Amino acid sequence: MPSEARSVALVPSTLLKQYNRRVRNRFLICFLALVTAFTLAQSPPDKTASDKAAERNREAQESSSHDTRIDIRPPKDDAKNHPASKDAVADLEADAVPDTITDGVQEFHPWNPMKALKDIEVGDYYFKRKNYKAALDRYKEALYYKDNDAIASFRLAVCQEKLGDKTEAKKYYEQYLKILPDGPFAKDAHVSLDRLAKVQ
Repeated sequence: MPSEARSVALVPSTLLKQYNRRVRNRFLICFLALVTAFTLAQSPPDKTASDKAAERNREAQESSSHDTRIDIRPPKDDAKNHPASKDAVADLEADAVPDTITDGVQEFHPWNPMKALKDIEVGDYYFKRKNYKAALDRYKEALYYKDNDAIASFRLAVCQEKLGDKTEAKKYYEQYLKILPDGPFAKDAHVSLDRLAKVQ
């Protein structure tokens, strides 16, 4: 019996040792994987930040449009072959020289009808509270975002008239009538223009 008890006692201890060895091996593998990942994360990249920035600057300076650029220089013998052409072009060049920097430049405004609609709505809010100056600013902003808006033009004219600027009021009433000659406020615009004409 004692030998059987000893063999039974040995079996669990060998199994326990094998289990402990497997757990240690798994722990060691996980630990090594974590250490490897940590060292890879801490290692410097192939290129430093300054190298990457220099490369981006180089790419920015090299344009693909160099390949598609059209050479507009005159041919080498152009002056000799066409001696009178310089006089003909001189007149065009004199006309093309702008008087100021802004000549020939068109100004573009952002087109945003939703913002214009919101400005009209806020302008109406101020107008109902008899804050004509604030309403005027909102209607002007509405015309900035949507040129030739009929409602903003009409309401701007009414505000101008209420604030005493008769010439601007006349201008915006006329603008409304150009946009919507038979619009819902056309009759009011004609009456207001007649009234303004009598005052002046």
